[in-house]
Amino acid sequence: MDLFGTAGIRGSAETRVTPELALAVGRAVAAEVREAGEGEKTAEVVLARDGRVTGPAIAAAMESGLASGGVRVLRAGRLPTPALAHASQGRYGVMLTASHNPPADNGIKLFRDGSEFDREAERAVEERVAGDEPPAAWDEWTETERVDTLGGYLDAVRAYAEGFGGDLDGLRVAVDCGNGMSAPATPTVLRELGAEVVTLNGNVDGHFPGRGSKPTPETLRDLRAFVADANDGVTAPGRPSAGDDGADRNDGDDTEGFAFGIGHDGDSDRIVIVDADGDVVHEDTVLALLAERYARESDAADPVVVTTPNASGRIDERVREAGGRVDRVRLGALHEGIAAVRAASSPGDDTRVVFAAEPWKHIHVGFGEWIDGVASAAVIARLVAESGLDALREPIAERPYRKVSVGCPDEAKPDVMDRLETTLPDAFPDATVDTDHGVRLEFPDASWTLVRPSGTEPYVRVYAESDEVDELIPSVEAVVEDAVAAVGGE
Repeated sequence: MDLFGTAGIRGSAETRVTPELALAVGRAVAAEVREAGEGEKTAEVVLARDGRVTGPAIAAAMESGLASGGVRVLRAGRLPTPALAHASQGRYGVMLTASHNPPADNGIKLFRDGSEFDREAERAVEERVAGDEPPAAWDEWTETERVDTLGGYLDAVRAYAEGFGGDLDGLRVAVDCGNGMSAPATPTVLRELGAEVVTLNGNVDGHFPGRGSKPTPETLRDLRAFVADANDGVTAPGRPSAGDDGADRNDGDDTEGFAFGIGHDGDSDRIVIVDADGDVVHEDTVLALLAERYARESDAADPVVVTTPNASGRIDERVREAGGRVDRVRLGALHEGIAAVRAASSPGDDTRVVFAAEPWKHIHVGFGEWIDGVASAAVIARLVAESGLDALREPIAERPYRKVSVGCPDEAKPDVMDRLETTLPDAFPDATVDTDHGVRLEFPDASWTLVRPSGTEPYVRVYAESDEVDELIPSVEAVVEDAVAAVGGE
């Protein structure tokens, strides 16, 4: 039984992530919690959901499964996913969310001690679900309790962000909450840090009426236009100007507008940054500027940034410049990558993961080992307040980036990838080759290409970043097409 994808269980609330499934997963999780038996708090499970219409019914079923499985259930109500992860520290957590999926979907994400379940733990849950895990004995069933965890999480984010950058006093930020769970989180934190915040789609609504729940350049068009229009003709957007006496003044055009904009997804783990012109800042540029800051400020002898194979070479460049190194792990497994770096470290070598991220999603390891768009918003705002967004971006080389898909039947993918491990390096002999997660070639000029099989569709994905990307992509694509044809994939 394959329930879990790259980010928990997701799918239609009518046909896949149903109350019946939630009941079964709840009992399976309860059995895992009880079997772990490592102390009183491990028998606690915090349960939360996002704002989807199907959330209450699925939460009720999950609650029943957990309680009839004999664990203590703490109902936290509606929360951003990072707030649930924060609440799961020292215990377990279940978050019901489909993140950026359409409103008809829902999902289940599992946490232990602030980190997502790894593959082994997910497989254990799958096995129990497949085996129709029975309830615990009747006298071990529990009565659920209500808890309020949002305030403590927001206080923790604010305190953490205060260690970065400059004060937000007077900084103007536009936040598109997308009718999702960032609405009670990001604007509150930024305001408490001193920013002036204007929200778009700032109410929680599981129909997502304002825009699609996935923040993209297209779905964020209202935010982009709003920021661009507000900054039209503004000489110092987003920050009050100072007079000759150094006092802040509100003199009109030069004090209006926004320093930048923020877009979140439905559960607030993703973040998109929009610059003062209304353009989306490339996700790898945002990742690179954060990674560089963490690597540069770390006191570790060997600071490590964990990212994914499809992430830009600009990240490697900036982290190397800051004295760190990059380690890559499969998509959706940043938590496993953090654990792997630690496991490979020898006592006393002072290797430390300082940041982990894939495009749009960031783990601030010093704060917690979960993906956290709210913490990213607060930290980025403080960095922008200190230096300005343009200055943060200036040292980062933003080469052209493209992605294409080559048709390939699922059953042919293993043989195709085996063949490409030889044919791609042969076609590009000057490149450094990494085959840990697909086939990634890095060229002497820091451009790169990655070929990997899709985990959900009948395609092999080709990614490339290069000043000559229009020439590189067709060359790589041709090698992939030859491999597909050679193994009978056409």
